[in-house]
Amino acid sequence: MTKIFYTFVVGVTILLTAGCNSNKQKTKTETDCSSCESQSCCSSKTSTTTIDTSKVNVVYFHATRRCATCEAVEKVTKETLAKYFDTTVPFHSINREVEKELAKKYEVEWQTLLIMKGDQIKNLTNEAFLNARTKPEKLEALIKSTIESMS
Repeated sequence: MTKIFYTFVVGVTILLTAGCNSNKQKTKTETDCSSCESQSCCSSKTSTTTIDTSKVNVVYFHATRRCATCEAVEKVTKETLAKYFDTTVPFHSINREVEKELAKKYEVEWQTLLIMKGDQIKNLTNEAFLNARTKPEKLEALIKSTIESMS
């Protein structure tokens, strides 16, 4: 039964990430920072992102084209950080197609949600994509507990 569940989880994750990387009508889009409420939405234009791993960071690697689930993962993550951690835990939204060196450093090839501190890296991608749209409270609890365990 457990093997079937894990097979299902892997299959769903593959389908979700494949949909996010579809090559249909691929267009180059750039964020116009003048319409942003904060600089964080413009991080995909930044050519050099620095992550201070001496403290807990939440890093979300995404593609230029993003599906509804990709956007939901970022939304739930940002809301969770604002609700429980105010500004004490930095959030980095990184376009992996632009920040190729950073993606390579963390061995990221798809949409990926990481919580990291020092050498500790927790990959929450599977749970994030399974729960962001259907059970956001479950993803919220997972993000919160993971950060607290690393603090």
